[in-house]
Amino acid sequence: MPHARRPNRGPSAAAQNRAALIAAARELFATDGYDAPLTSIARAAGVGQGSLYRHFPDRVSLALAVFDDGIRALEARAAEPGTTLDDMMALITEQAIASTAFIDMVSAKDPRIMALRDQVAALLEGGLAEARAAGRVHDHVTTDDLVTAVGMIAGLLAKIPAELRRETAERAWLLLRKGIEP
Repeated sequence: MPHARRPNRGPSAAAQNRAALIAAARELFATDGYDAPLTSIARAAGVGQGSLYRHFPDRVSLALAVFDDGIRALEARAAEPGTTLDDMMALITEQAIASTAFIDMVSAKDPRIMALRDQVAALLEGGLAEARAAGRVHDHVTTDDLVTAVGMIAGLLAKIPAELRRETAERAWLLLRKGIEP
């Protein structure tokens, strides 16, 4: 349902407008994917196109702002004592289930998104090293392999209805684990 456009309150509304744009983008990216029309995002946020582009000059800038919370959640989880590779992969999978936009972000070639991908890979490295040392993961498995696996699952999830994503992700991980775990 389109939101009514709010009256222009000038610079004093900048922080609220930015927050509204991120919230609208999060919602529309989750339902419509990364290619959700920016005009729809602006409309859902109750702001004009100009406000959208003042805050986010391009789609990637907006997507990075949306996924900042997800990265912070991954960082927090990785910092918790006792966090395993399975814990990290479960959280990443939950993020993919929640938003099809995550899926497109994983495979995008923009350098800013590649940096985000590298950040996720770095967060997985500690858990992967521990899992290898414990014999729970084949020695040949790399963080790039894990990110690729997430991308494969995410790509699958983007093509199915939201209500089937969790079960599909669980079944896909069962299959992929055969190549990851001894």
